[in-house]
Amino acid sequence: MAHAMFQSSSLSCPSSLDLRETSSKASHIFGSQLRSREIERTQLRLMDSFKKNPTVRLKALVESPGQAQEIIDNKPKVAGATDEVSDHFKELKHRFLGFKKDKYLSNLEHYQRLSEAQAPKFMVIACADSRVCPSSILGFQPGDAFVVRNVANLVPPHDNGPTETNVALEFAVNSLEVENILVVGHSCCGGIKALMSLQDEVISSSFIRNWVVVAKPARLKTKSAASNLNFDQQCRHCEKESINRSLLNLLTYPWIEERVMRGTLSIHGGYYDFIDCTFEKWTLDYKGSSLLANGECSIKNREFWA
Repeated sequence: MAHAMFQSSSLSCPSSLDLRETSSKASHIFGSQLRSREIERTQLRLMDSFKKNPTVRLKALVESPGQAQEIIDNKPKVAGATDEVSDHFKELKHRFLGFKKDKYLSNLEHYQRLSEAQAPKFMVIACADSRVCPSSILGFQPGDAFVVRNVANLVPPHDNGPTETNVALEFAVNSLEVENILVVGHSCCGGIKALMSLQDEVISSSFIRNWVVVAKPARLKTKSAASNLNFDQQCRHCEKESINRSLLNLLTYPWIEERVMRGTLSIHGGYYDFIDCTFEKWTLDYKGSSLLANGECSIKNREFWA
């Protein structure tokens, strides 16, 4: 008994003529003379299988003097791309095993405690940009910070409805009872560039546009205060202004403002400049409204780390 393997990546079924030609060529290649009745029986079996499920590998049993016949589809192989992906995961595997050996096993007691509960002191809202990893920049270790990342590190106001950001905020503040919320912005932010490039009259279905418009007040304020600057400088100005807008938006959540009023929760802004590797940090100065007479966000304890 010989096994003939057929693979199909097409949704179309082969014709009887195609199968006859395939069987004839296979017989010639392997030196076997298949009886016409056996060929027809195999063809009917294959056609029935293709009709039922044309995308799976099919196995047809063909009686033959002992030769195994295999026909493989001629779909081009992407060996280069597959090898590259494999190399990426080999690197990830190497890093993971290094973490397990150097961090996990050497601090086993700490990680066992984390497996039972977490009690982070920080809730961090950072940008999804691959160059801005808060754990790498600020040295957070597992258990130190509850982190959510989104495009342009924005906090939508409470009335905007549920998002993954305010869901994370609710859990961090109400369940984990973090003591600090830190919003971290950064230089060369693509999300802020998209915000500053918005055309007010344009209606768009873009997810990016509909997200960054959350920070439109920061854009308007930047346009007003920095109209004499070039576009790149305006973007840099807005990167920091949008952080302050997010700090104020945090206070629109009643359970956040309540804790800030009681002094059990502090709200901070941070700005990471990865061009020269500097970091600015400041704290929202809550005095009922946190807004100065000129509309500026009231802040305190500003620090510059370089």
